[in-house]
Amino acid sequence: MLKTITLLRSSLSFRAVCSLHILPENASVSSKGKSFYYSESTLLNSSAFLNKDLKNHDEFSADVEKVYRILRKFHSRVPKLELALLESGVVARSGLTERVLNRCGDAGNLGYRFFVWASKQPGYRHSHDAYKAMVKILGKMRQFGTVWALVEEMRKENPHFLTPEVFIVLMRRFASARMVKKAIEVLDEMPKYGVEPDEYVFGCLLDALCKNGSVKEAAALFDEMRFRFSPTIKHFTSLLYGWCKEGKLMEAKVVLVKMREAGFEPDIVVYNNLLNGYAVSRKMADAFHLLQEMRIKGCNPNETSFTIVIQALCLQDKTEEAMRVFLDMERNGCEADVVTYTTLISGFCKWGKIEKGYELLDNMLQKGYNPNQTTYLHIMLAHEKREELEECLELVKEMEKIGILPDVSIYNTVIRLACKLGEVDEGVRVWNQIEAKGISPGVDTFIIMINGFVEQGRLIEACDHFKEMIGRGLLSAPQYGTLKDLLNSLLRAEKLELGKDVWSCIMTKGCELNASAWTIWIHALFSNGHVKEACSYCLDMMDAGLMPQPDTFAKLMRGLRKLYNRQIAAEITEKVRKMAEERNMTFKMYKRRGERDLKEKAKTQLDGRKRRARRRRWGSSHHSLAKTL
Repeated sequence: MLKTITLLRSSLSFRAVCSLHILPENASVSSKGKSFYYSESTLLNSSAFLNKDLKNHDEFSADVEKVYRILRKFHSRVPKLELALLESGVVARSGLTERVLNRCGDAGNLGYRFFVWASKQPGYRHSHDAYKAMVKILGKMRQFGTVWALVEEMRKENPHFLTPEVFIVLMRRFASARMVKKAIEVLDEMPKYGVEPDEYVFGCLLDALCKNGSVKEAAALFDEMRFRFSPTIKHFTSLLYGWCKEGKLMEAKVVLVKMREAGFEPDIVVYNNLLNGYAVSRKMADAFHLLQEMRIKGCNPNETSFTIVIQALCLQDKTEEAMRVFLDMERNGCEADVVTYTTLISGFCKWGKIEKGYELLDNMLQKGYNPNQTTYLHIMLAHEKREELEECLELVKEMEKIGILPDVSIYNTVIRLACKLGEVDEGVRVWNQIEAKGISPGVDTFIIMINGFVEQGRLIEACDHFKEMIGRGLLSAPQYGTLKDLLNSLLRAEKLELGKDVWSCIMTKGCELNASAWTIWIHALFSNGHVKEACSYCLDMMDAGLMPQPDTFAKLMRGLRKLYNRQIAAEITEKVRKMAEERNMTFKMYKRRGERDLKEKAKTQLDGRKRRARRRRWGSSHHSLAKTL
C-alpha cells in the first residue's frame, strides 16, 4: 500500500487552494487510510514558494536556458560555440553570467566556457560575484592553476574585486582536497595581492582544515601563528570541533583548558561540539551528564544540543530512547525545529520503521513546520532499501504539490533504484525530467546512469552519457572506477572501436589524466587480448610524460614474448630505461619490482578464488545440515 501524502483530491487545483486559503486551520487530508495535516502556514508557505517560482521566470530565464543548450551542444568545439553564442542574440550583462554559472551546476567546463566568452564581449565586465562564483567552480574541479590565473587577472583588471572572501573560497577548496600546504600558502600569498589576512581569515582557514579532517595540521598552525593572529573563541571552537569530530576527546579537553586560560568561557557552541564528541565516541552517559552540567552552569541546552543526542541514539538503533529525549526537550520548553524532526525521521527510517517516520512527518506538519528536501530524502532512502520504486515516484509528486522542489539527491535515489530494478527507461525518464526543470545532473547522477546502462548491456547509451560527463568537465580520479567498468565491458563485448572512441574523447577534451587512468585502459586492452593496442597506448602514455607502473611493463613484456614481437618490446624497454634514469631509478630494480608485483597479484587472485570456493562448499554443506536438522 502506498504511504504518500496525497493533498486535496477535490476539483480545485492546489494552486487555487493555496491562493484562497479555504482549508480550515485544523484541516486534515486523507491519503489511502493515512491522515496528513496541512496547517495554514504550510499552505501559505507553499503559495509563497509558487509565487517565487513564477518570479524566477524573469528577464534572464529564457537567455539562461538558451545559453545552456548552446553550451551543451558545442562545448567541445570552441570556435563553433563562440559563433553560436554570438548568433543567439544573447547579450552579456550583469547578473546573466552568475545565473548561467549556477545553471551549469557541477559541469564546470560549460560554465568556464561561457565565462571566457562573456569577458570578450564589448561593454561587459565581470562582477565581483561572477569572479567569486567562477573561483568556487574551478576550485571544486581542482583546476587550481586556472584559479590562480583568474586571481592574477583580477589583480590586473579589477584589483578592488580581490577581497578576503575570494581567498577564503580558495582556502576552503584546497582544504577540501586535503591539500593542506596549498591552503596555508594562500594565507601567505594574500599580501602579494594587496589583501592583508586578519583574525577572521585565519579563523576561516582553521575552520576549513578542521572540517576536512586536517585538525592535527590546524592545531600545529594555530600554535605557530598565535603571535601573528590573536586567538579568538572561533579559533578555539574550530579546533574543538575538529578533535571531537575525530572522537579524540582528550585533545578536545586540552583545547577547552587553553580556551579558558585565554579568558574565554565556553558558550553553547562549544558545549554542543563537546556533546558531538561524546556522541561520536558513543559515550552517551557522558553526553547526558554534560546536558545536566550545562543547565547547572546556566547555559541551557538548545534544540541543537538535543538533536545531537537524538541523532547519536538513532544511529545506535535506540529510537525509543531518542523519542524520550525528544519529549523531554519539549517538556523543558525547548521547541523542536525542522532539523530535529528530520533527525528523528531519519533514525526511524534507517531502521525500517517507515510508518513511524510518516507519523512524525504528520506531527511536524500539524505544528506548522515545513519539511525540506532532506526530510523527504530519508523517507525516500527507506523506500529504496525496500525496493519500492512506485512509492518513491509518488513521493516526488507529493513534494512538488506542496511546493518543495526535489533536489539532485532525491532524483539520484529514484534513478538508482530504477536502474537497480532493471527499469533503466524509467531512470532515463526521470533524467529528462531533471533537465526539463532546469536542474543540472551532478557527477553522481551520471555515474548512476552509466552503471545502469552497463548492467543492462546498453553500452552505446552508456558511452554517450560518459562522453557527456567528460564534456561537462566532471571526470576526475574518483570516477576512474566507472571508467574501468565501462572500458572492460566494451572490450568484453568486442566493441574495441567504441572503447577507442571513449578514450579519444577523454584525450581531446583536455582531461588531466594520471598514470592510473592510463593503466586502466592499457590493462583493459591487455586482459581482453588486445596486446598490440595496449603496447601502442603505453607508448602514447610515455610520450605524455607518464611512466607505466612496473607491473604494467612486466605484463606487456610477457604478452609481447608470446607474440614474438621484439621490435615493440625493444622500443618500450628503451623508453622505460630512459624514464627510470631521469627519476634516479635503476632499470633492473624497476623490472624486478614489476615481476614481483605480478606474482603477488596472481597469488592474491588465486587465494580469493580458493576462499570463494570454500565458502560455496561449506555454505552448501551448512545449508544441507540445517535442512536435515
